[in-house]
Amino acid sequence: MAVSPNQLKEALDTLKVSGVRITPQRHAILEYLINSMAHPTADEIYKALEGKFPNMSVATVYNNLRVFKDVGLVKELTYGDSSSRFDFTTHDHYHAICESCGKIVDFQYPGLDEVEQFASHVTGFKVSHHRLEVYGLCPDCSKKEAH
Repeated sequence: MAVSPNQLKEALDTLKVSGVRITPQRHAILEYLINSMAHPTADEIYKALEGKFPNMSVATVYNNLRVFKDVGLVKELTYGDSSSRFDFTTHDHYHAICESCGKIVDFQYPGLDEVEQFASHVTGFKVSHHRLEVYGLCPDCSKKEAH
């Protein structure tokens, strides 16, 4: 899934329209998230950027991720165990999660677009959103296990 050069510009425009000041740290965190396909934790983002911003704290990263979440640029993925992972919101997609190393890989499955309408019809719920995750071993962990 290639990152379009416009994604960063569009994300920064969204922040401007929302009245969010664009600091060098915010710019760097957003850029890192857009380019990262690994769904990083706040700690991983902090570690990746601390060399560039020695005065930045993990709290700064968390606060900025919360700002991005509030304006709809980022989704927080929580799995009830360790720290949240953050996903730059590009389009509706689902996640395949490795049970061994924790790697998360995006995939699209257009057939599930109707699931919310169906759920609403069957249950009477006013459905706001859904998420789908599949679990297993990623190719790297499968190879390790085979040896």
